[in-house]
Amino acid sequence: MAISSYTDTQLLINGEWCDAASGKTLDVVNPATGQPIGTVAHAGIADLDRALAAAQRGFETWRKVPANERAAIMRKAAGLVRTRAADIARLMTLEQGKPLGEARVEVLSAADIIEWFADEGRRVYGRVVPPRNLSVQQLVLKEPIGPVAAFTPWNFPVNQVVRKLSAALACGCSFLVKAPEETPASPAALLQAFVEAGVPAGVVGLVFGDPAEISSYLIPHPVIRKVTFTGSTPVGKQLAALAGSHMKRATMELGGHAPVIIAEDADVALAVKAAGAAKFRNAGQVCISPTRFLVHNSIREEFAAALVKHAESLKLGDGLTEGTSIGPLANARRLTAMSKVLDDARKTGATVATGGERIGSEGNFFAPTVLTNVSLEADVFNNEPFGPIAAIRGFDKLEEAIAEANRLPFGLAGYAYTKSFSNVHMLSQQMEVGMLWINQPATPWPEMPFGGVKDSGYGSEGGPEAMEAYLVTKSVSVTAA
Repeated sequence: MAISSYTDTQLLINGEWCDAASGKTLDVVNPATGQPIGTVAHAGIADLDRALAAAQRGFETWRKVPANERAAIMRKAAGLVRTRAADIARLMTLEQGKPLGEARVEVLSAADIIEWFADEGRRVYGRVVPPRNLSVQQLVLKEPIGPVAAFTPWNFPVNQVVRKLSAALACGCSFLVKAPEETPASPAALLQAFVEAGVPAGVVGLVFGDPAEISSYLIPHPVIRKVTFTGSTPVGKQLAALAGSHMKRATMELGGHAPVIIAEDADVALAVKAAGAAKFRNAGQVCISPTRFLVHNSIREEFAAALVKHAESLKLGDGLTEGTSIGPLANARRLTAMSKVLDDARKTGATVATGGERIGSEGNFFAPTVLTNVSLEADVFNNEPFGPIAAIRGFDKLEEAIAEANRLPFGLAGYAYTKSFSNVHMLSQQMEVGMLWINQPATPWPEMPFGGVKDSGYGSEGGPEAMEAYLVTKSVSVTAA
């Protein structure tokens, strides 16, 4: 399936690509130019009904496929994704804006995720429980929960789908995803690989349209037995409440505001290299992006100067242009949001050490930004900026930094840099996050849990823990006749 240019995206229903019943479409815009590059089909209720019916049929078929056969099909899909990585990455860069190298890494990582979950699906074990009466056999069985409704965002169009998709399929569930209308072609290419790999009709489905309409229809629908969402905390709370009112199990991977604690004994060069790269990856539009930099006052100026130098070394431009290290923001709304964050930071006393402004008049380019002397009252220290803005504040004692890291209701990811084992122990025990990376960049490997605490959601999208959300436990007790 060679991809020579951006393609219009259809719905995937019952194993076939199709237009919406109404024929309605939405424009897809290249964030580097601000110009339309294609269209995406806009599903209505009639399309959702067909997709739900297909998902139910697909589930009844897929749940009966032995785990080793499911794994073989998934591995074939992973191979197709890996072979097509360059083409899928190009689609992603055109519609999302991230540099082509980052897009390619995302696609290749998706293939790894599929393969890991394919193999993990072969290790979904029940157990035999010793009975109190020897004429009785007691079994605990693990079974797929049923058709899954997934809702994914635009910042990682393939990664955010593939974690949910792989866990669901490995457990024997069917999967219907409402992917982002702004970045539809790359997730469509991902699902096409599963279709070609031989997944039965209805096992995977893809729709686009009005997010509120689709979620309010799919989540309460009796066909759907599991809901999984990645996105903002306010929307996640609404969807979790809706799922709860219909007794639907839910996994919520919500917003973060990751603290970075740089202790007095930290390797400053390492901290700048690792945290700086993570901060400006995907133009800061990353749920686990480091955002609140808490730096010991003895090294604060040294760290700030080095981070400014790093930010100024980045090449801002079209993601398809060779050498680009940071692309445009994904949509014009993010430009408006960045301007508000900067206006507030200045009003509350922060210093703009570098960046802080839109670049050019075409496309959604915003300069990599470093703020120093940031007040705790500043919006950037209280709400996730979701953009290329690093905010720095000093501290004197590690306990103060940990308290600040834990002050907000968010608890997705955290980072720390220190050479002290006692500091590592304190940070590991006391930071209220679902994921903590110390002296390294984020490494969200598929075998490790991925998820947050507090207002950053619940449930995991990595490791064996991710499988539990797609399984139900059945207790069986049999007495010999």
